[in-house]
Amino acid sequence: MAIKTRDGSVKGTLHLYRRVPKRYASVEPRKFVWISLHTDSPSVAKTKEAATWEQMVAAWEAKLAGDSTDAQERFAAARDLAEARGFRYMRAEQVAKLPLEELRDRFAAVTGFKDSPETPDMREAAALLGAEKAPPLSVSAALELYWTLAKDKTLGKSEDQLRRWKNPRVKAVKNFIAVVGDKAIHDITGDDMLDFRNWWMERLEEEDLTPNSANKDLIHLGDVLKTVNRMKRLGLVLPLSDLSFKEGDAKKRPPFSVKWIKEKLLAPGALDGLNPEARAILIAMVNTGCRPSELAALTVNTIKLNHNVPHISIEPEGRQVKTKHARRIVPLLGVSLEALRAFPEGFPRYRDSSASLSATVNKFLRENGLMESDDHTLYSLRHSFEDRMLAAGIDDRIRRDILGHRLSRERYGDGATLEHMQQLLQATAL
Repeated sequence: MAIKTRDGSVKGTLHLYRRVPKRYASVEPRKFVWISLHTDSPSVAKTKEAATWEQMVAAWEAKLAGDSTDAQERFAAARDLAEARGFRYMRAEQVAKLPLEELRDRFAAVTGFKDSPETPDMREAAALLGAEKAPPLSVSAALELYWTLAKDKTLGKSEDQLRRWKNPRVKAVKNFIAVVGDKAIHDITGDDMLDFRNWWMERLEEEDLTPNSANKDLIHLGDVLKTVNRMKRLGLVLPLSDLSFKEGDAKKRPPFSVKWIKEKLLAPGALDGLNPEARAILIAMVNTGCRPSELAALTVNTIKLNHNVPHISIEPEGRQVKTKHARRIVPLLGVSLEALRAFPEGFPRYRDSSASLSATVNKFLRENGLMESDDHTLYSLRHSFEDRMLAAGIDDRIRRDILGHRLSRERYGDGATLEHMQQLLQATAL
């Protein structure tokens, strides 16, 4: 490697002169290359030497990658090659609208163009002038891109929350592909979306589902496609409007009766076949009304057994809380206090997999005749707890604070103290 002027003179623009490595013989016909360092100062040229050579090697690597029959690989290589030359890849119609000075810079950067405009390096010309067309982007490929483009929506989520955030989007895309096929997103038509909607209409009728189920799929699919369209600057007009079903009332989960909880769920030995952590979480729900995922996320820092009022603290420790109103403290009483005393450090088995917790408990209760009806689920314990608070005459503000619900009016003051809540809940405790 040498730094010198091209004509051998003492003064003039300095160039890097170096042999082309054999690895790049297929994409670089020259044996030696002259690369301008854009300076006549030897000291400045020396500081630019390594970076200039690395940039040249990066360009050759991009050319090698572009020597492919795969459209996605060729486009990625063209984008990388443009970047190696110091430019952002732009489509040909965008390049044509550039100011004349910027357009000249792009032409000048194409190897061979200055000396032989008729036969420039075509890979570089395609990369710098936008001739390499972006390959069609399928719906499944759009989903893979979406995870990166929507990264801001996952900040602060635990692994379990991230999985539960991803799953409905994966399901929506999978359902759409099953009905319409894995089409390029620029080929999606209004008829395709109507076909997808009609498929959901049949499911609503045949499987007795609520419109909310279909609308969630439409919302998640639309979010994926619109995010990719916007962030990748595709400029597509997607046929996603006027598709939602009229919102129906979600199926209400019936509460377990107090009699059923006492005589069935809390009967001696009734829950012995359930693994200890799942059993303790179920029992903890009885007198707290907490969501299963909230109890599963508890840690040694959020279980306060040595406090003068034993309680748990629902807070964003390694996870997000469901809403800002979900952050709260809940006294522990009766069987729920005893359940937490057996697990003072929480429930590591379910900390990152609360969905499997619900599935495990619901399956066990059904198989052992412990569901009060076919419509009951583990979540019915939360409804039962709310009904018991209502029956005990506990104020609406306090009930909402304990359950982590939004207050329908402006929230004044700090609310009830732990001691006050404990006193009120004594009447509901089992």
